[in-house]
Amino acid sequence: MTDYVKFFRETSPYINRHRGKTFVIALPGEAICQANFTHIIHDIALLNSLGMRIVLVHGARPQLEQRLAQHQLSLNYADHTPVTDSQAMECVKDAVGSVRISIEALLSMGLSNSPMHGARIRVVGGNFITAKPFGIRAGIDFQYSGEVRKIDRAGIQSQLDDDAIVLLSSIGYSPTGEAFNLSYEDVATQAAITLGAEKLIFLGAEPGLSDNSDRLIKSINLSQAQQLLEKREEPALFGALQGAYQACLSGVPRCHLISYCADGALLGELFTRDGTGTLVLKHSEQVIRQASIDDITGILELISPLEEQGLLVKRSRELLETEISRFYVIAHPEGMLIACAALYPFNDGKAAELACVVTHPDFHNQGLATRLLEHLQDKAKNELQLEALFVLTTQAAHWFQQNGFVATNLEQLPLEKAELYNYQRKSKIFYKALV
Repeated sequence: MTDYVKFFRETSPYINRHRGKTFVIALPGEAICQANFTHIIHDIALLNSLGMRIVLVHGARPQLEQRLAQHQLSLNYADHTPVTDSQAMECVKDAVGSVRISIEALLSMGLSNSPMHGARIRVVGGNFITAKPFGIRAGIDFQYSGEVRKIDRAGIQSQLDDDAIVLLSSIGYSPTGEAFNLSYEDVATQAAITLGAEKLIFLGAEPGLSDNSDRLIKSINLSQAQQLLEKREEPALFGALQGAYQACLSGVPRCHLISYCADGALLGELFTRDGTGTLVLKHSEQVIRQASIDDITGILELISPLEEQGLLVKRSRELLETEISRFYVIAHPEGMLIACAALYPFNDGKAAELACVVTHPDFHNQGLATRLLEHLQDKAKNELQLEALFVLTTQAAHWFQQNGFVATNLEQLPLEKAELYNYQRKSKIFYKALV
């Protein structure tokens, strides 16, 4: 029971953060062939039931290859793009239609004792994608191969507003009534950009990107993604990485590369801090910023355990609301607050108290507290024109001394703080000159 409760408490911030957000999830045709595919669909249904707006995009490459083989046909490729003639296009329609029906069928399950029992999920598709022909390039006519010209944003948003899952296939239609064979990565990327999605998620055979030692790369920024694309070092993930790069470049804040083979990978990526795959970030640096009223819950989660241990003076939510402008925070790329500190200038205009320097236990020894200290020192000295910082601590004396603070006594504290000194706590007093 303890683990069960702990799990819900740890995932609830992610559930709250994701509710009402649009996620575009891209599935290759290979995923449909996996035994784990049913679990993936059940997890997608769960996301929908938790209030996330889901656009599901699918490919159909192995299904197409099977039908081409049955008709003794094959696709030629030029620069990684298929040349789709009229016969191949009929196979594309057949393959895509079959995959679409399989997905809709699984999302319609309602058997007792199954994860889908009572879900009542509506899946909506349609001509949401306007396509254009790839045309003739380098003397090669790509015929019925195309690319996305436009996504019907209003039409998709209307269905998402009505709590439906929108299912997009890798076929688009031209204003002249022709159908074109599209890359599912292109469809997913353009859909995420057009809809202003919070996340674009690509599921692939690999758990994500790997380094030279075959270890999973947890996150990369746009510059790193560009370098990988230029080197083409990840051929199996090239299309997904290219889509993630383009999406982030065009405003999608986070893209994910995860495995369709690992059971629960989608939920693990979205509802745990460490995730299960590779996160591609538009902005990856952990930035120090002034706290806002929306950060109160996160700050309380950081400081409450230390308050309960008696290491910090307890602050009520009401007090924290009045003092929120004094706090500065560092957030994890996924939004969770992982460090905080506060700066309280004294009325004499010469000094300030540094307080509530806290780092989440999972992020100790990463230099976050030092970064906050340096940031607040710089603010105190250059912006507020202060001459000194004071700090009162019962446990972190050595750390403050290592960062240039020296022990002092109660007589040296500004009077307004000295009058509030708690003799029961017996906090040690430290001082650092800023001039």
